[in-house]
Amino acid sequence: MKERIQKILSRAGYGSRREIERWIAAGEILVNGQPATTGQAVDERDQIVLKGQRLHLGSRLNATPKVLMYNKPAGEVCTQSDPEGRKTVFEALPNIRAGRWVMIGRLDINTDGLLLFTTDGELANKLMHPSSEVEREYAVRVLGKVEPEMLIQLQEGVELEDGKANFLRIKDAGGEGANHWYHVVLAEGRNREVRRLWESQGVKVSRLIRIRYGSVELPRYLRTGHHKELDVKALRKLYESVGMTFDDGSDFKPTRPGQRPQQPNRHNPAGVYKKKPAVRRRDPN
Repeated sequence: MKERIQKILSRAGYGSRREIERWIAAGEILVNGQPATTGQAVDERDQIVLKGQRLHLGSRLNATPKVLMYNKPAGEVCTQSDPEGRKTVFEALPNIRAGRWVMIGRLDINTDGLLLFTTDGELANKLMHPSSEVEREYAVRVLGKVEPEMLIQLQEGVELEDGKANFLRIKDAGGEGANHWYHVVLAEGRNREVRRLWESQGVKVSRLIRIRYGSVELPRYLRTGHHKELDVKALRKLYESVGMTFDDGSDFKPTRPGQRPQQPNRHNPAGVYKKKPAVRRRDPN
């Protein structure tokens, strides 16, 4: 069945829908030798070329999707390459055979914490789209005196230069002296939104760490600059949170008596049955 080109390429992990739409507008995608158009219906049988490279949709669409969580350190930039030569978050990610890592959301250069990457561009699109209202939670250290009236205002809403914004929840996380920690939750990802909200109240953010994105929490054991792949249980929960279904191979049907799927593990996360090679017995004679 044919699908819109930006949807099928996104699902195959070539990029987010927005990226693909930009490539189409720039004439960088060809379908059967002709420039692609936004919304064009395609399938695996069409010859699709992206920036001079022939795409093979079949292998990518049939591959088990992956999601990676990464504990970003301050100083790294959220881009594939940086003209100033600064380290990027993609440099620390593992190589993959099928697809490429699509970043879910962004963090500015001075912000630490949780970044998600996936090989499923459709999942990335759902998690980032404003209509999904996926929660982001941050640990914030602020410098300056915070009055109760300020916290009320931050939850009721503050008019910023790009529209009204507010925190869904604010929780006091303690602290001593001039610095104090709060945990804040919002359901959108505008540029520097957390910092700008606090600055509207005359206080400065001296440290900012994202600790949760949707159903995924940053583990305490995951050190800065390190990554970890989500297991099947966490993947299923993440997909369900945006109304999608994750196929983990659990609907396996045996083709012969006694055949069972393997239990999911780090070598076989989908739990897909793998036939053991036959053992040749030596002829005793």
